[in-house]
Amino acid sequence: MIVSRAVTENLTKASWIRRMFEEGARLKLERGADKVFDFTLGNPEIEPPPAVLAAARRVLESTAPHLHAYMPNAGHVKVREAIAGRLRAATGLSYTASHVLMTVGAGAALNTVLKALLDPGDEVLTVAPFFAEYTFYAENHGGKLVVVPPTADLTPDIVKLEAAITPRTRAILVNSPNNPSGVIYPRSTFVEIEALLTRVGRPIVLVSDEPYRALVFDDVVPPEVPPLVTRSIVATSWSKSLAIPGERIGYLAFSPRLPEAAVLGFVNAPALWQWVVAEVGDQVIDVGPYREKRDLMYEGLTRIGYQCVKPQGAFYVFPRTPIPDDVAFVRLLAEEGVLTVPGSGFGMPGHIRISLTVERDTVVRALPGFERAFRKARG
Repeated sequence: MIVSRAVTENLTKASWIRRMFEEGARLKLERGADKVFDFTLGNPEIEPPPAVLAAARRVLESTAPHLHAYMPNAGHVKVREAIAGRLRAATGLSYTASHVLMTVGAGAALNTVLKALLDPGDEVLTVAPFFAEYTFYAENHGGKLVVVPPTADLTPDIVKLEAAITPRTRAILVNSPNNPSGVIYPRSTFVEIEALLTRVGRPIVLVSDEPYRALVFDDVVPPEVPPLVTRSIVATSWSKSLAIPGERIGYLAFSPRLPEAAVLGFVNAPALWQWVVAEVGDQVIDVGPYREKRDLMYEGLTRIGYQCVKPQGAFYVFPRTPIPDDVAFVRLLAEEGVLTVPGSGFGMPGHIRISLTVERDTVVRALPGFERAFRKARG
């Protein structure tokens, strides 16, 4: 079989998340599932809210014509109007259906916007730590991902971000609440990015990737980006807020202040789930269990001696490793039956990502393994 060079190279950089998941399957067979604590996948373990499932049943049982027919490339107009209404209420900006594009999840949303923005050799800036697939999303459309180191609190370093801009920079891609750190970028970050883009004076777009926006703790409210950044595009999905990642439903929203905004097509988002999110897309799962597991894991790790920025949202914890080699430390954890993902896979060596999409008891029973590996690493 003939495989392109790009695909071959990407296969050699296969996702650490999947690699560790497969290692977990092997260990469970070898040791028994009750002795392996798998924190690798960000796959919600809870079920969707009842209202979401009820809405899906109503659409399936409806006798209204053409609910499941072909549609405009951007998605059903009534669905986009419903989402535009929510965006108007949240941002105070004049969103209409023409500013919204329904997509097959946030991944398709990002691929769609990068396809529209990039010529071969163009650059997309992002801030470490970042979702590993961003590299492939940029490369899919002939672009290159440029990773900028963060500040000590894992928020964007505006000075370094500005220094990384070149004549080939077309977009800045940020993710808040962040996967893998759980950090929420403050309002001031986006105010500074707006000033940066004004200083640069060339058309660079800020793409805000927001699938975790509704999963926040401690009364923190993520800032609305479009009122703060003129040239902004929001990409998001309902995968996390409604616990339906397998349904692949999301959207792009082009700021009404972006003068060249235009809706273009990719692959139509599923009709069934478009109608569902138009009706109940403002529902949110109960974040209480994630907050409780965040507290258990964060307090347990810091008590052991790990250094960690306390997550404000999403469902991950991203502590520093007690030795610089995060891959070696992940192996020490695996010896204890604890599976995590090295920070190297997120552009941030010397850390590990811990996903909290597990039962509470798993966190409690895994903490002794985290402690044993920490002590071994410290010698």
